[in-house]
Amino acid sequence: MGYTNTNESQNLDDLTSPLTMNPSDATGKSYWRFSKQDFFPEPSFQNSGTYLAALTKTPLRLRDRLLGRTSEADELVEAKKQSENEMKKCLTWWDLIWLGFGSVVGSGIFSITGLETRDHAGPAIVLAYAVSGLSALLSVFCYTEFAVEIPVAGGSFSFLRIELGDFIAFIAAGNILLEGLVGAAGLGRSWSSYLASLFSSNPDFLRFRINSLAEGFNVLDPLAVLILLVVNGIAMTGTKHSSVLNWVSSIFSAAVIVFIIIFGFINGKSENLVPFFPYGAEGVFTAAAVVYWSYTGFDMVANMAEEVKKPSRDIPVGLVGSMSLVTVVYCLMSLVLVMMVKYTEVDRNAPYSVVFDRIGFKWAKYLVGIVALKGMTTSMLVGSMGQARYTTQIARSHMIPPFFALIHPKTGTPIYATLLTTTVSSVLAFFTSLDVLASVLSFSTLFIFMLMAVALLVRRYYVKDVTPKRDVIKFTASLLVILGSSLGITILWSSNKRGLVGYVVCGGLLALATAGMASTSQHRTAKVWGVPLVPWLPSLSIAMNIFLIGSLGTTAIWRFLICSAVMVVYYLLVGVHTTYDVAHLEEWMNNN
Repeated sequence: MGYTNTNESQNLDDLTSPLTMNPSDATGKSYWRFSKQDFFPEPSFQNSGTYLAALTKTPLRLRDRLLGRTSEADELVEAKKQSENEMKKCLTWWDLIWLGFGSVVGSGIFSITGLETRDHAGPAIVLAYAVSGLSALLSVFCYTEFAVEIPVAGGSFSFLRIELGDFIAFIAAGNILLEGLVGAAGLGRSWSSYLASLFSSNPDFLRFRINSLAEGFNVLDPLAVLILLVVNGIAMTGTKHSSVLNWVSSIFSAAVIVFIIIFGFINGKSENLVPFFPYGAEGVFTAAAVVYWSYTGFDMVANMAEEVKKPSRDIPVGLVGSMSLVTVVYCLMSLVLVMMVKYTEVDRNAPYSVVFDRIGFKWAKYLVGIVALKGMTTSMLVGSMGQARYTTQIARSHMIPPFFALIHPKTGTPIYATLLTTTVSSVLAFFTSLDVLASVLSFSTLFIFMLMAVALLVRRYYVKDVTPKRDVIKFTASLLVILGSSLGITILWSSNKRGLVGYVVCGGLLALATAGMASTSQHRTAKVWGVPLVPWLPSLSIAMNIFLIGSLGTTAIWRFLICSAVMVVYYLLVGVHTTYDVAHLEEWMNNN
């Protein structure tokens, strides 16, 4: 397909240079620039005429991008040129372990545990964390195999773009951005709740209520905005600086967590665990779906792969090791919480600080509060680093303006991407309550992790122009049955139908489909580190993530669908045209 250049005076080299950038081309350019070409250099966006012409070709372009898959070389080499400068390879397995610990421990255990213990799980919150931890560990396996072989800043966005195509990657990218922005906002508000708990029993002590605003958006939190600005400012100064600050503070945090667990068991009472299932199994799975937030920091760490010195060694140790440890820690911490006080007395916003105060250990209350603040601070720090790198890779693909892909030559960090995520998360944190934020975040996270398991299966069983047609049909049929049977189990559970027949049928189909896939030849094997027991573990990951999605309730599903619909509108108006232009740039240049 050709293009018509309506601006005769425009120099072809000036037009295409932002799309074909080499690092050497950036010499002498100022990083602090804001021209139109930095935001929309694509031919379709040169003026209103080219844009309107592009809109008329939307169906054809959409079909092209729906089927389009990028290559590993594009993600590893070509996309990086959009950043003009390289990120610095400065991280080791030691950094990754503590980045994982600092990111994950604090992102949920200190903020969402109280809410789910009181409202959904009761003492069975420990089982909710165990279920979520298992599901998260399966997702870690998938992330690790991809990150070792494709160590780029894009994380799941790049992996899905390679295996499932541009459109699905865009939907994932939109939800990745939503996940990070909502997660940062939730942590900011939890941070202010915990600080308030050190001075008052009212978690809204440092906030302002505006009655004229809608419920859930009417308690303003300026302190959450302030801490987000400070943490994101640190993240922009340099990756290694941020990592050292994180692991030094995390070692102190780990010591206090050991104290919490030991002290909690000493002062705990087994009678507080009765009744263990006050809300039934439904409450446990609902809580498991929400507390999944507590494990989501690992995907931010996976996103640091581009800055790891030895990905083949450091990434598996850092991701799998830290997630296994964190799962055990979370189960123990949630158990001691419900042993120290009755679940009906657990504070929804700052559970650990308040529980120590109630059993008469006020000094412990302050210690726990400080560590909780530290944990949430490092979670925000690592989250800021990871989210900015997600945004960078998305911008490298031109799904959002490539301006946000620029890497600062001195700090080696994506400052513009960090400023973008900081601004949006600060606005969310200022207005939005914690329960609203949590339900949106968990759905996005579970959806992305389910797609990652699907992408891993596609990677192992389908190689273009290599996999025989018979194997393609068998694999596709098996995958569809896995997805359908997982959805069937979820629908049965959500409709409160407890008869064995439906579950046996759906579970049997799931097992048979997985066995059928296992009998199909794999046409790609892991080069360095691979997920064990393929396709059984990825199939289980798909089923668990879909089941947890179904446990979130209809409100979270509608919020997710509305957000996704907005993303699709943006893709049809902008994303499909920018990515089409990049994919067909050579053709456009030959016609001009």
